[in-house]
Amino acid sequence: MLILFVGDVFGSAGRRIVREHLRHIIAERGVDLLVINAENAAGGFGITPAIAEDLFDLGAHVLTTGNHVWDKREIVDYMQSVPEDSNDRPRRLLRPANFVAGTPGHGLYEGELPSGQTYAVINLQGRVFMGASDDPFRTADTLLERIKAKVIVVDIHAEATSEKVALGWYLDGRVTAVLGTHTHVPTADDRVLPGGTAYQTDVGMSGPYDSVIGVEKDLVLQRFLSNMPGRFEAAKGDPRMAATLIECDGKTGRAISTQRLLMGE
Repeated sequence: MLILFVGDVFGSAGRRIVREHLRHIIAERGVDLLVINAENAAGGFGITPAIAEDLFDLGAHVLTTGNHVWDKREIVDYMQSVPEDSNDRPRRLLRPANFVAGTPGHGLYEGELPSGQTYAVINLQGRVFMGASDDPFRTADTLLERIKAKVIVVDIHAEATSEKVALGWYLDGRVTAVLGTHTHVPTADDRVLPGGTAYQTDVGMSGPYDSVIGVEKDLVLQRFLSNMPGRFEAAKGDPRMAATLIECDGKTGRAISTQRLLMGE
């Protein structure tokens, strides 16, 4: 079984480069499960229902998010438009599972592919430098107790490398993959841990690399030089798609191999 995880889609440039590459990657590699982190897809900050629909149209089975998920308020109604037991698209758009109890949406989706293969996707957010949320480690424990699928993909949306690495070791042998998002810089530590869990600290950004992690360079430089607030705008130059391709055993959920992808125009 092949899983493709696409890292943080950032703005229109990110959406365009993902649209450019996805279909042929899925066809050429024989991808079975597609997961996309889309929390920055709308101008670099948040996601709208229309953009979510576009990404589902490209073949995404599940969309994950992070700390910017509520930046476009209309996404709340979209998430709440279907019941918890639905398999419709709004239910397959996740927010971190360890957000405060009562937060709209869900952090876990369990699905089944046309082949009959079952899978689960867990969305978590780190706590170090990320603001208030519940413990991602114990939240993962609680969710894993109820998941029946063997193939389990975890998106850990976090700032601190140490927290992501620790979660990878903590979940090794219990999930298929632990993949980091949020920092927008792809890391070169992709590997399969001893227990059979594929791991990467950050998959990277699918968006404009002629930028400062997606934002126009001059605007960020001005912020650093003046320490004054200012409006950030998504850049557009040098778009690249960052993704990770994981091969796993569908019967056991154990990862076999992992490969980083970084594709330009």
